[in-house]
Amino acid sequence: MATPEHSTTGGSPATPARRAAALAGACHPGPLVVVTALTAALTVSAGQEPGRGLLTTGAVLAGQLSIGWCNDAVDARRDVATGRRGKPVADGAIGTGQVWTAACTALALCVPLSFACGRSAGAVHLTAVAAAWAYDLRLKATRWSWAPYAVAFAALPAFVTLGLPDRSWPAWWVVAAGGLLGVGAHLGNVLPDIRGDLATGVRGWPQRLGPDRVRLLLPVPLVTASALLALGPPGPPGVRRLAALAGAGLIAGAGTVLGRRRERAAFAAAVAVAALDVALLLGGGGLGTGAS
Repeated sequence: MATPEHSTTGGSPATPARRAAALAGACHPGPLVVVTALTAALTVSAGQEPGRGLLTTGAVLAGQLSIGWCNDAVDARRDVATGRRGKPVADGAIGTGQVWTAACTALALCVPLSFACGRSAGAVHLTAVAAAWAYDLRLKATRWSWAPYAVAFAALPAFVTLGLPDRSWPAWWVVAAGGLLGVGAHLGNVLPDIRGDLATGVRGWPQRLGPDRVRLLLPVPLVTASALLALGPPGPPGVRRLAALAGAGLIAGAGTVLGRRRERAAFAAAVAVAALDVALLLGGGGLGTGAS
């Protein structure tokens, strides 16, 4: 098996096209696409002008690239030692040094892009990126592994609204719901891999709880976020928001029950509840309505 320091696959030299493909695979493309698309949707919902929306989305894209590459570079030796397949660095498709270079380049690009959205907005976004890097470098193996997720998800709507002309904060319940979504995302993301993580010495908060307790805990932050987003906006919640809240509770409950036999069912339910929460966030207001 190739080591993380080599960028060859099957002994053949890595061409630029192969290196580009390997870098694309090492940036955690799934979360990157989801978070970047959510940012674009938030800029539209908050009323940012198209040019500013592209700038905001570009800053988040650069930050997500840096975070994903940092994660794969940090995990490279552990992935090789455990024989984990499907990750470009561990598979020898690209070297660790090249991934670190890409991560640092994306981070360097993220800084001016973030501050171009405004000093307050830039400071909030870079705080979120710093929290994610802290997770990759150290906190993922500690009892504080949930904190970077909470900070980063809570900061995203604030980054968008602080980039508006009035530089306003989102409503408090939007920030709180974002933090809870982050905690839920952390629990759901780790749940399928807890046993493997424990075998390689990763003891973050979910790993310390164990898969059974994580499965039972997972719906709590997500449904609480649903309640904040459904009931937080001023005025009566309306049928749609109440239906979304009820749906979130039913899906979360079903995931908890079915997850006793299949952990992936609990994860799938968490994804579905998170999708409902995002719909509530985009349609419920609260962006740019907080204290300026």
